[in-house]
Amino acid sequence: MILEGRAVDWAEEFNGSITVCDENGIIVYMNQHSIRQFEKYGGKKLLGTNLLDCHPEPSKTKLKSMLETREENMYTTESLDGVKKLIFQTPWRINGEFKGIVEISFKLDSQLPNFAR
Repeated sequence: MILEGRAVDWAEEFNGSITVCDENGIIVYMNQHSIRQFEKYGGKKLLGTNLLDCHPEPSKTKLKSMLETREENMYTTESLDGVKKLIFQTPWRINGEFKGIVEISFKLDSQLPNFAR
């Protein structure tokens, strides 16, 4: 099942990558930012392939665990050129039924304010 239709229209031009896999790890959706981000790995051709095949260890084991336990995962990364990103991976469901994992990633401003509330 490739995700289509109005439910994902808002995500197409989101200023960050949105990648969705089904309960077996098959990539069913990539927004335009995600397609560009992963262009050197195939871009849009990644649709229908297994996300587990795109990850080295220990990321592959973590993703496999998330598919089994349906847990969330969140972390930040920093590239060699100093670009920081927030990575949020969370289960998606329809009527309470687990359907897979959504990964949303976006750049963090280097001067990101923090508010204690």
